[in-house]
Amino acid sequence: MSGSPSRSYPIRLQIDYQEQHSRLTTFFRFLLVIPHQIILSVLGIVMSVLVSVAWIVILITGRHPQGIHSIISQILRWNTRVSGYMYLLTDEYPPFNGDE
Repeated sequence: MSGSPSRSYPIRLQIDYQEQHSRLTTFFRFLLVIPHQIILSVLGIVMSVLVSVAWIVILITGRHPQGIHSIISQILRWNTRVSGYMYLLTDEYPPFNGDE
C-alpha cells in the first residue's frame, strides 16, 4: 500500500488525563448512556445502508458523495464521544449530535 507520509489524517483524538472523576456520574454512567445507545443503534442501521449506497456510487462515479460522507462522520463522532464517556475517559456528558 503506498501513501504519502506528509499527508495528514482528518481525525484527531485528544484525551486529557483526569486525576479524579465524579463518583455520582461514574456510578450511573451506564444508565446515562442508554438513550444515546438506543439512538446510535438505529443510526448504525442507517449508516450501514448509507455505506452500501456510497459503495455503489463510488463504483459508478469514482467519487465519494459529500452528503453521505458528512452524515457517516457525524454519526462516528457522536459514537466516539459516547464511548469516551461510557469508558470513563471524560466526565463531560456527550451532546445528542455529532457536532464538534
